[in-house]
Amino acid sequence: MGRASNQKLKLMYLMKIMLEKTDETHSITMSGIITALETYGVCAERKSIYNDIESLRQYGMDIIGIQEKGTYYYHIGNRQFELAELKLLVDSVQSAKFITAKKTNELIKKIEGFASQYEATQLHRQVYVSERIKTGNENIYYNVDKIHTAIADNSKIVFQYFQWNVDKKMELRKNGALYEVSPWALSWDDENYYLVAYDGIAEKIKHFRVDKMLHIEITKMEREGQKIFDKFDMAVYTKKLFGMFDGEEEIVKIECENNLAGVMIDRFGKDVTMVKKDSEHFTVHVKVAVSRQFLSWVMALGYGAKIVGPKRVVQQVNMEIERLIEQYKE
Repeated sequence: MGRASNQKLKLMYLMKIMLEKTDETHSITMSGIITALETYGVCAERKSIYNDIESLRQYGMDIIGIQEKGTYYYHIGNRQFELAELKLLVDSVQSAKFITAKKTNELIKKIEGFASQYEATQLHRQVYVSERIKTGNENIYYNVDKIHTAIADNSKIVFQYFQWNVDKKMELRKNGALYEVSPWALSWDDENYYLVAYDGIAEKIKHFRVDKMLHIEITKMEREGQKIFDKFDMAVYTKKLFGMFDGEEEIVKIECENNLAGVMIDRFGKDVTMVKKDSEHFTVHVKVAVSRQFLSWVMALGYGAKIVGPKRVVQQVNMEIERLIEQYKE
């Protein structure tokens, strides 16, 4: 692009320079701005730059000018995202198992674009992706997009579902037969993305790991399950499932030591009813899907927690204990 053409982009380059080279702890002088513009093939006089800075301020950019020893220093004040917010976004992308390592790095690079070059180095130092457990399914972004489109269009979807075998290879479930469901929502639980859908054949709500869905196609069939999903509470659904594993729903009574009050609130929310038993213990009644994952969660709390009802759930606990003894006895 010729120098004359670059002159037309002077205001855009000035915005780029201010966003990339300044922040609350790094400023640039007028001479620095002129030099930076020259690297883009733009010649500018101080007076025109003053006018451009004022135009950018009117546009909404928080450009702050501070005079020190006769020299003005300029920097960007408020940004679209604060550095703390960008760090939070980076942490979320890093932690998400459903985002591949390749896409994680691409997204973090884009997030860095919202910061100055100096702040971006702080974000970059947080990047520890290579050793994290990540999905290998690069199509998950297209999966999510198709699911959102199907929900917006009120359409069913069909797809294949897979699991990993001992050879670390994809193995299609149901011998590769298509699943046909009505998508209603997406949920993020335990660092994974799940589709929550209505299965018309089973006549129930089911969930599927989005990164394990293949060849999603939007059909011309209208979704089913509207009345069921209208009564469906996503927050309650995800709270009662442990690791998104199904089980028979039960109202389970757990006896806990007082120091586990925070653990119960973290898991079941502040609305959980805690009844004082004695000076050192309380009980809670929680509605959960009783799975091995739930039983293991309670067992992992050690002496501090004990399932005391109903009787059939206590029996499940004893059966699980017997299974473990049989499995691990020498």
